[in-house]
Amino acid sequence: MLRVARDLAIDENDIEISFVRASGPGGQNVNKLSTAAQLRFDTSKIALPEDAALRLNRIAGQRMTKEGVIVIHAQRFRTQERNRADAIDRLLEILREAMVRPVPRRATKPTFGSKQRRLEGKKRRSDVKAGRGTTRFDD
Repeated sequence: MLRVARDLAIDENDIEISFVRASGPGGQNVNKLSTAAQLRFDTSKIALPEDAALRLNRIAGQRMTKEGVIVIHAQRFRTQERNRADAIDRLLEILREAMVRPVPRRATKPTFGSKQRRLEGKKRRSDVKAGRGTTRFDD
């Protein structure tokens, strides 16, 4: 069992990992060995609160299929073991981020000093712009 949050753990058997050939440069090694890890995790196998499920859908983005399966492709490292661990770490990070409820913003009023500074800046800018115009010479 992998612990995601205080009240959420996932079974390692629910995670499917297959190895495919990595793309990009690497010489003959990249053509012969399947070192990139492709992780698939079905989110319907875990009990998520409704708000956490919505956040998970938003955070996962294109990594989540319409069926609710998260697909992570890890090819950062040259070995299967490190890519496998990287893919699992990235899955856990996504799930942990989804479990955190955002703190609601409390509306506040601007302070008296900030209002004064804003008005002084507006007055200064107004004076600068007023000085740009043509001046009249009253004789």
